[in-house]
Amino acid sequence: MNQKGLLLIFLFLFCFSCCPSNARFITGRASPTDLVSDGISTVENPPYLLLEPLVSAEESCEQTYGFLPCTTTVFGNLFLIIVYGYLMYLAATYLSNGSELLLEILGPGIVGGLFLPILGALPDAMLILVSGLSGTAETAQSQVSVGMGLLAGSTVMLLTVIWGSCVVVGRCDLRDSVAVDGTNTKGFNPTETGVSTDIWTCYAARIMAISVVPFLIVQLPQALNSTSGRHLAVLIALIISLSMLVSYCVYQVFQPWIQRRRIAFVKHKHVIAGILKHLRKHALGKLLTDDGEPNTEIIIKLFETIDENHDGALSLSELKALIIGIRFEEIDLDKDDAVKKVMADFDTSRDSFVQEDEFVKGITKWINEAKQTGGAYLESNSGTFKILDRFHQQTKREHDLLGSEEQSDEVVEGVVNPRWISFKAVLMLLLGTIIAAAFADPLVDAVDNFSDATSIPSFFISFIALPLATNSSEAVSAIIFSSRKKQRTASLTFSELYGAVTMNNVLCLSVFLALVYIRGLTWDFSSEVLVILIVCIVMGAFASFRTTFPLWTCWVAYILYPFSLALVYVLDYVFGWS
Repeated sequence: MNQKGLLLIFLFLFCFSCCPSNARFITGRASPTDLVSDGISTVENPPYLLLEPLVSAEESCEQTYGFLPCTTTVFGNLFLIIVYGYLMYLAATYLSNGSELLLEILGPGIVGGLFLPILGALPDAMLILVSGLSGTAETAQSQVSVGMGLLAGSTVMLLTVIWGSCVVVGRCDLRDSVAVDGTNTKGFNPTETGVSTDIWTCYAARIMAISVVPFLIVQLPQALNSTSGRHLAVLIALIISLSMLVSYCVYQVFQPWIQRRRIAFVKHKHVIAGILKHLRKHALGKLLTDDGEPNTEIIIKLFETIDENHDGALSLSELKALIIGIRFEEIDLDKDDAVKKVMADFDTSRDSFVQEDEFVKGITKWINEAKQTGGAYLESNSGTFKILDRFHQQTKREHDLLGSEEQSDEVVEGVVNPRWISFKAVLMLLLGTIIAAAFADPLVDAVDNFSDATSIPSFFISFIALPLATNSSEAVSAIIFSSRKKQRTASLTFSELYGAVTMNNVLCLSVFLALVYIRGLTWDFSSEVLVILIVCIVMGAFASFRTTFPLWTCWVAYILYPFSLALVYVLDYVFGWS
C-alpha cells in the first residue's frame, strides 16, 4: 500500500477516535412494583438507567488542540506514537522529495546550501520547539527531555547505524587502498572491501566535529560545579551556535564555487605533470643535471622541437598541438582552457607568444615545483623519472580526491515542464512543513503520556523511537544512494550525513538553547551532551583524515550506538548525573 493509502487510513482512525462518546454502567434494574406510582412515594434517583462514568477524573488526559485523541493506557499511547511518528515520517519524506525536485530546478547555491539543509532539520526542530513550549515552566522542564533525547538520538543514529549501513551497502573492492567503482568480487572481506570518498567529505566531517563547540560551552559551568554562570553560559552558547549556523550556511552556498576553483587548479597541475612527462620522453638527454638542477641545454632543444615553424616563439596553436598530442585520458580536460593557462604561465611579456627564454624559465619553474611535490633528488640517472612520476601520481590523486565538478549523480540536460515541477516541489515542501508543525506537539504529548504509563524515562523513548520517524526517509535515501557503489555517490551520501548532524548541532541546538534561556529552564543534560560529544568527535576524527573506509570500520559505528545508550543510562540512573 502506498503512502497516500496509509495516510487516509490513519486520518480515518483519527476522525473515528475524535468522535465524542461517553460510556456508562447501568447500576440497577427496575422491579415490577416500581412501574406503578401510588401517588405518595417518589423515587428521587430511579435505579433504572443510572449511569456512572467509566473513567475517573484522575485518569483523564488532556487532548491536544482540544480534539485529537488521547489516552492514559500503555497500548493506546504506543498506538498514538506509531501514528504520529508515521505522520512525522511523511513530513520528512515530503520535505526530502520536495527538496530534491527544487534542487533539480534551481541547482546548488542559495537553495542547496541554505534553504534545503534547514528544511531537512525542520521536523527535529519542530519537535524540540514544542517540547519546550508546552504549558507552564514546570511542564516544559519535564517535556524538554523529549527534545534533548531526539537531538541526541538523531545525531547518534546518523553517525552509527546509518553510517555503518552505508559502508556495508556501498562497499567495493579495494585496490591500492582505494575503492574501485562498481566492483565487488570479494564479498564481505573486512579489509579488502570498503568505500572511498573525496576530500570534501573530509572537510564536512571536520565541520561536524567543530560544530560541537556550543555543547562544550553550555556544559562548562556543570563541569566547574558552578550554578551562578549557567544562565550566562546558555546565552553565550546560543550566540555561538547561531553564528556557526550562519557561517555554515554561507559556506554551503559558496562551496560549489570553491570546489570548481580547486578542481580547475588541480587540473592545471595535472597538465603541467603531463607536459613534463612528455618532454622527458622526447628529450635527447636528461632534464636534470648531475647536481639535480634543470638542464638548460636540453630544455632549449625541446623548445626547438615544439617550435614547428622555427620562428623562435611558440604560438597558441603550437602549444595546443603539444597538449593534444599528450592525450590526457585520466581527466576530462578542456584543451582550450589548458592552453590559455599554460600560455599565462610562460608568457611573462604578455605578447601571446612564448619566447625561448620564457620557455626555459617556465619549464625550470615547473621542474622545481615537481621536485618539491615528487620528492628530493635521489640519483643522477633515475632521479628525473622518480620525481616526475611521483608528481604525476600526486596530481592524479589530488584530482580523484576532489571528486566531480557536478553536484548531483545524474546530470539533467533539460528539465521537462519546469513550472509544474517547481509547483509540485513547493506543494510538497508546504505539505511537509504543515504536517511537521501540526503533529509535533501531539507526538511529544504521546511520548510524555507513554512515559508516565510505563515509568520509562521519556528521554529513552525519544532517543530510540523518534529518530526513526524523523530520519527514516533520510536513512532510506542514503542507503539506496550508497548502493550505487561509486566514489561520487559515497561522497555525497556521507557528506549529507555529516551535514545533517551539523544542522542538528547548530540549528536544533539553537532552538533548544533559546527555549532554555527564554523560559528560564534548567540545563541538566550532562550525560546526553557527553554522548553527543563522544560520537561526533570519534566519528569526526575518524572521517577527517582518511578517505577510504574498509568494511571493518562499520563495526566501529555499530558498537557506538549501544555504547551511547548504555552510557546515558549508567550516568543518569546509576551515578545520578545531572
